[in-house]
This record gives sequence, structure tokens and C-alpha cells, in this order.
Amino acid sequence: MPPPRTVDAPASLKRHLEQLKRLRGEEAKAGAPSRLVEVKAWQATRLARTYADLDADPRYARATEFFLKDLYGTKDFSHRDDALLRIYPVLVRTLPDSAVESAALAIEVDALSEDLDRRLAGQLSTEPLDDASYAKAYRTSSTRDERLRQIELVDEVGRQLDRLVVKPLVYATLKLMRRPARLAGMEDLQSFLERGFEAFRHMGGADYFLATIGAREKAILNRLFSGHPSPFSG
Repeated sequence: MPPPRTVDAPASLKRHLEQLKRLRGEEAKAGAPSRLVEVKAWQATRLARTYADLDADPRYARATEFFLKDLYGTKDFSHRDDALLRIYPVLVRTLPDSAVESAALAIEVDALSEDLDRRLAGQLSTEPLDDASYAKAYRTSSTRDERLRQIELVDEVGRQLDRLVVKPLVYATLKLMRRPARLAGMEDLQSFLERGFEAFRHMGGADYFLATIGAREKAILNRLFSGHPSPFSG
């Protein structure tokens, strides 16, 4: 396991929130690749298939759902991005440093994934989206290092959350934010934060869950870049 990075978490959080605003804010939506929604839906289906066993396990089901729907889903997350950007000063002032770092990592992987998705969708021509056309666009729109970074960031997010959920102060602070979030019209954001926290608390240790995701995604990455005829199985 790589050691935790030393970063300026508040600055990183703000920078990647601003990147997300540029990528999927109102102005960006007009210029989005025409097949972006299709790509996101296709990837969501692939991920659900790849991790069906984890989703069927009561211990890992909540965390699987959080990763597949809340961290990497098909819905429009721009309102959540805006809410996070608005309350950014409150977050960094109120939450413990470890919680801010977790949020920064989650937003960083979200921003990277959004960028990679848009580039991949932009490489698709008019052919149907299937394993072969996806693999070709995957290789031409990104590098191995970028895709490996995406996988490593997911692992970092999970390990940060796993460390965070055993700290009573963080959970207490999160619960105290419910009323201010409701008054500010940010119930969706509050619900997102609590779902992630509860999913990892319920799991009671994320080593197997995260190791499984990392191993499978790296194997798929290698098959995609090598031109394997069946990159998502084997």
C-alpha cells in the first residue's frame, strides 16, 4: 500500500471543485460530447457486472452502491459540485483535516473521471458502443498513466474513508451539519456525505473490498491497452 500523500487538502479540494464546474457546469453542458451520457451509462452497466459479487455480499453491498452510484454514477452531479463549492469555506473550517483530505481525494477522482469520460466520448464515431469500440476510444483518448492514476485515486479515497469512520469526532461533526445543510437547501450533499460514511462503517474494514477493485481494474486496464479481444472478462 502506498503511503498517504502530503498535499494541501483545502487547496486541492477547491482546485478540483473549480475544475468540475468547468467540466460540467451550465456552460460546459452545451459543449459536451454528444455520446457522453451513453458512455457513462455503458460504464455503469460494466461496473455493475464486474462487481456483482461484492454487491450481493451484505458486508460490501453499501460500499459497492456508494462507489458505483455516488462516486461514479450516471446522474448529473453539477448541483452537488456547486453546493460543495459554496460551502467550501465552512467545510475546511469545521471538519477535521483528515475529513477535508478525504473530500479532496473524492473530488479529485471525480474530476479526473469526468475529464477522461469526455475525452473518450469525443473519440467515438457513429458505430455502436460495445467492447471493441469502447476499447479503441479508451486507448486513443487517454494514457496508461492517467488510467492507472484513476484506479490509484479510487483506492486512496477508500482507504481515507476507512480510516475516517473510526473517528467519533468526525461522525459527530457530520451529524451536527444536518440542520445547517437542510436550512441551506443542501440536503442532497449532506445525504451524499452520510451515505459514504455509513457505507464504510457498515463494512468494518475495507482491505478486501479495495484490493478486489484495484486488482480487477488494473487487469482490465492491461487488457484494454494490449488490445485483448475480451478486455472485460478473463
